[in-house]
Amino acid sequence: MDASSGQAGPAATATAQAAEVPGRRTAEPADPLAPYLAADFPWYGLDEGWTGRRWLLQAGAGGIRPGQPRTIDYGSLGHGEEPPRQQETHGNRRFAVVVTVAHRPGRRSADGTGVLEATSASSAAWLAGSGLLGSTWPGQLDRARRQEWLDQQTALAWDLADDLAGPGWSPLTLPVNGSPQPFRYRESEYGWVLAGEAPGVLLGAYGRGVSAYAMGFSVVQDLAPYVTP
Repeated sequence: MDASSGQAGPAATATAQAAEVPGRRTAEPADPLAPYLAADFPWYGLDEGWTGRRWLLQAGAGGIRPGQPRTIDYGSLGHGEEPPRQQETHGNRRFAVVVTVAHRPGRRSADGTGVLEATSASSAAWLAGSGLLGSTWPGQLDRARRQEWLDQQTALAWDLADDLAGPGWSPLTLPVNGSPQPFRYRESEYGWVLAGEAPGVLLGAYGRGVSAYAMGFSVVQDLAPYVTP
């Protein structure tokens, strides 16, 4: 990935120029559902087989299309125990987060200085990998060491996301809207990440303490359970 070319690598497509990554929560708007409802693509979460708690993370924009206002390009929906904020110790919380990414063509970056490549399954893999890192950093590290660790692991996640067909990933088939769908899957000491496609969108997920093998995904028809404690 040559930064001097003005091109963003495919793993960074959905995140370049965005201020957030999944797992790093920011101040919520007055209506937390507003950015989700403004999206022009369906949101995915765990299907009805999941009976535990559901919660919102955030939705964000990755770029500006010429002549159009910024639109929502991706977002995350959480399930289980919320990962702690970065200043807290992560402990052994059990959670799974589903990342939905819109299909987007190549377009200008948010600051107008470069070009973002079209979104792909690598975009979903990068967002999911970044989210896992933000949710599971080693709690014993001080602030400086933590940032160094995050930088190293984020670079690794970027490289892995760019090579979904490589040896760092394994095939995994999971139900999406009741039909089997192929994904690419990987585990680490921090948790697991998967990425693939679903009808209308690109789909990623990450989690810890919850088995990915028993999961199913479906379109979220009603977001209210994600804002109700």
